[in-house]
Amino acid sequence: MNLKSFVLTIMIIGGVAYHSLAQYKEPEEKDKKQIFYPEVVFDSLQAKKMLAKGTATIKGVAFTKAKNNMGFRAGARILANQIKVVLLPVTPYFEAWYQLRKDKENFRKRRYVYLSTAAYMYRLEAITNSDGKFTFPEMKPGKYFLQGFLDWTSNGYYNEYTGSGYNSYGGQTNYYQQKKYTVDHQDRIEEFVEVKENGEIVKVRLH
Repeated sequence: MNLKSFVLTIMIIGGVAYHSLAQYKEPEEKDKKQIFYPEVVFDSLQAKKMLAKGTATIKGVAFTKAKNNMGFRAGARILANQIKVVLLPVTPYFEAWYQLRKDKENFRKRRYVYLSTAAYMYRLEAITNSDGKFTFPEMKPGKYFLQGFLDWTSNGYYNEYTGSGYNSYGGQTNYYQQKKYTVDHQDRIEEFVEVKENGEIVKVRLH
């Protein structure tokens, strides 16, 4: 969002040029976007050290489930096919970001909590296969955070009213036609994972 928007107006009155600057136009409340960043100083050397090569492996499967009528995810897995999984080292800066996100994030109110550009640079990435499986090889012992965004679509049917008619006895009949609908979803799937020792294989479910 631009902080200031100006329009220069020039008027010539009696051979003398005058100019005026239009005032800043206040945006509508619904258009305002608040962005928060952690106040903790990011330590790039620490993050770089945590992402150095080791001998452990993180293997996982990424998926989601549709929500039931109670708001809980249940039913069959929806596998994350060919999505990016990001791995971030859990540094003090990251912990501050995660807590800030808990406290401030609210999409409906357009409140967002971001990592700094420098902090997001220190990450690893993996791509899932069609079964949602992914691997991060050569990891060092430490605590990490995994995140992905899984797009999926749900389908359903509803009865659309098409009109009414009357029979020979004066009774009214309403007519409906069954229609199909689709809804697009995007689930943010996240998980913390800890590598405790060199050489181990850590398995994780990202959902």
